[in-house]
Amino acid sequence: MNKVKSFGAACLILLVFTSLGFAREPFLASIYFNLGFPQNEFGENVNKVGISGIGHFAYNFPESPFLVGLSFGVLMYGRNTREEPFSETIPDVMVDVTATNMVYLCHFFIRVQPLKGKLRPYLDGLLGFNVLSTDTRVKSQSWLGQGVVRSNIHNDLTLSYGAGAGLMIQVYSKERKRKEGLFSVFIDLGARYLSGAKAEYLTEGSILVEGGQVIYDVTKSRTDLITTHIGVTFTF
Repeated sequence: MNKVKSFGAACLILLVFTSLGFAREPFLASIYFNLGFPQNEFGENVNKVGISGIGHFAYNFPESPFLVGLSFGVLMYGRNTREEPFSETIPDVMVDVTATNMVYLCHFFIRVQPLKGKLRPYLDGLLGFNVLSTDTRVKSQSWLGQGVVRSNIHNDLTLSYGAGAGLMIQVYSKERKRKEGLFSVFIDLGARYLSGAKAEYLTEGSILVEGGQVIYDVTKSRTDLITTHIGVTFTF
């Protein structure tokens, strides 16, 4: 662990010194496709890779290698569908009842990154919260598949913090006409470790129907995640 911390500190110092003395476009916006890998207790209870989308928006302080921004995302970590009659009085019409388990991620982040070059590695520090939520939706079985009704059956909010690293690869750049600076496009690759505090949540198989009654088997544990992403970043 000490070697990992020392390596991270060395990378941070290197990025800071290689960033000094250059101008940078003041804004950064990103959109990513993301994979989430539950870790530790969370991984024992959720044995599935989550799929999500994430967006970032950040501001670069003038003449500084540091950016500050917000990151929002949604991660689906489970989905289960069962067939049920529409009602007791209409048992010959069947509908699909789908329960979807989600994690909504919201983090404030600080980033250090070189300001020049087609290859720009970066390090992030993150602090925020996650919301673990389960929704149930009733949908008809027709080919149109219209939804009938939807309800949130469980949610919990928990603290989340961590660190990340990545690499931006420039694929396009053009001078802006009305303002000084460049509009640039990058392919963005990266990963994060997010340490999540304890939360209550549902998993696949946590919803049981017995004798017409619904039973929720709620799990409680820490909610640690490793996420990896690939996407597009714009600086302007």
